[in-house]
Amino acid sequence: MTTGPTESAAPRSRSRFRAVPWLVAGAPRGVLAAVGAVLVALGLFLFVRPLTAVGFLGIYLAASCLLSGLADLADHPDHPDGPGDPDDADRPHGTDRIRVATGAWWLLAGLSGLVWWGRDVDLFAPAAGVVLLVSGALGALRFARRRSWAHAVGALLGGAEIVFGVLALTWPDATLIVVGILFGGRTAIFGASLLVRGLIGPRRRDRPRRPTAVRVLLATAVLVAASGTAWVSHTLRDGAPVLDGFYDTPATLPDEPGVLIRTAPYDGDLPRGMTGTRIYYTTTDAQGRIVPSTGVLAVPERAAGPLPLVTWAHGTVGIARACAPSTGPDVLTSDRQPGADRLAELGWAFVSSDYPGMGAEGAMPYLIGQGEGRAVLDAARAARQVAGVEFDGRTVVWGHSQGGHSALWAGQLAPSYAPDLDVVGTAALSPASNPRAIADRVVARPGAPGASLGIAFVTQAYADYYADLALADAAPRSAWTLIREAASRCTDEGGTLVTILTGLSVARDTPLVRPGALDGRFGRRLEENIPTGPWAAPLFVGQGEQDEVIAFGINQDYVADLCARGVDVEFHGYAGGTHVSVLKAGSPLDDDVVAWTQDRLAGRPSQPNCATAP
Repeated sequence: MTTGPTESAAPRSRSRFRAVPWLVAGAPRGVLAAVGAVLVALGLFLFVRPLTAVGFLGIYLAASCLLSGLADLADHPDHPDGPGDPDDADRPHGTDRIRVATGAWWLLAGLSGLVWWGRDVDLFAPAAGVVLLVSGALGALRFARRRSWAHAVGALLGGAEIVFGVLALTWPDATLIVVGILFGGRTAIFGASLLVRGLIGPRRRDRPRRPTAVRVLLATAVLVAASGTAWVSHTLRDGAPVLDGFYDTPATLPDEPGVLIRTAPYDGDLPRGMTGTRIYYTTTDAQGRIVPSTGVLAVPERAAGPLPLVTWAHGTVGIARACAPSTGPDVLTSDRQPGADRLAELGWAFVSSDYPGMGAEGAMPYLIGQGEGRAVLDAARAARQVAGVEFDGRTVVWGHSQGGHSALWAGQLAPSYAPDLDVVGTAALSPASNPRAIADRVVARPGAPGASLGIAFVTQAYADYYADLALADAAPRSAWTLIREAASRCTDEGGTLVTILTGLSVARDTPLVRPGALDGRFGRRLEENIPTGPWAAPLFVGQGEQDEVIAFGINQDYVADLCARGVDVEFHGYAGGTHVSVLKAGSPLDDDVVAWTQDRLAGRPSQPNCATAP
């Protein structure tokens, strides 16, 4: 590396981050103070309102690229006023092609940003990633061409930019927030420095410059921080489910719903005494079209005689294909389903639908009753076609949370959609019984943990499922990237933490649901998906009174309405119970659901409790 005076002289205007300092260099103190005040206000706005300001942030980044290009070209040795880089002083005049290429790149990036990607929130994160990647690569190239301490600092910072560029492409939803905060904070700090210089004058120019070693250490720290962030990113994404060939869509589908197409062993963990089989079958969507779905059938290993069947509707795990429970190891556990550890002893078979669009290709009917309920019933039909298993005619429907909504719909659809199934009862546990009431509550409390996930799943699923709905009907454009990214993740992935934290960070900034959306087509679709019956078989509804996901009062009101209409419903609230704790083995709900199901299978009369329900 070169030594001497050039070591302490940093290259001028080598990135978009130094374009404004180049522009205001030598300006009068009044101009510095005015520019500083404006930048402080702008930076604070970007810092505290990153999502609101994301459109402006794109233009800001594009303008910075444009100014950086002008600065690089102005610093070129061929330029009559350009002082150039002191480290390049010993080069032949006019041979610094890298600097010319750099200036041209920034000009191109800036111009395209002003007319294109800077105005499109969906393109902003990828564009920011590309800008960072190119900027980092140019820093490394300068160091390769000229081994100086100043360029070493640039190379280290360039490496950090490359890492952050990859992260911007990997986490576009978080990038919107992080870049806004970083740019906002940097702009406010720089504006404050200009304001101080304008008010009290610049610092003494004869002060010794910061030692090169300090700058190298600081740049190294930035690179280490970027690498650590990349490691965390990799860790969060590690272990995401992967679909195998079992989930491939066949060339043609049977014309009837409930037809078993293929089976495969299920290798996940099951309660003692149970064995599992994956099933691929047909069902119908809310419009009546034949679509594929998948699931898992679990049966007692030593079953004696024909088996009754529990068809299970699982709770929210995501809406992407890879989120299907059948791809994971715990489709049936004592922490997620009541009676799971007793199924072999009870002699009950258990089938769990993934729902269409999860596992199998298609649109996921998240809180869309017709699609969910039909898939749950058709899973019971397909299970009866699995070779080597003998069933009796009795079927009980169970479901939790989103699956409670599915179970309510399956129970009310059974007589008309699947009269061949003898559904003797429906148990809805902590059900999302009233999607409209839940949406009203979430919109009123956007800062609640997990609210961003629920909003993303519903808005994206409804936009994909209904031809008369688009994402724009429910969400402002600035929230589209967050919603799409959240909808691509599963709730048990580490990356979901990014979605939750990002959602919390923007909840007080820009609402993820457009004002008035619930009063339009989107709200009407939510209301259409409230299950209102009738149910031909007895109905059980149970929920923890401390449920932190679905307010207990929503189901209190829902059951009160059912009771007013004469529905045979048994409703239980469990003091101290939360959304998930009520499912655990040995809980009061666990015992109640098993006992209630035994009564249904035995043909005993139900015990509706509208007069004494909580």
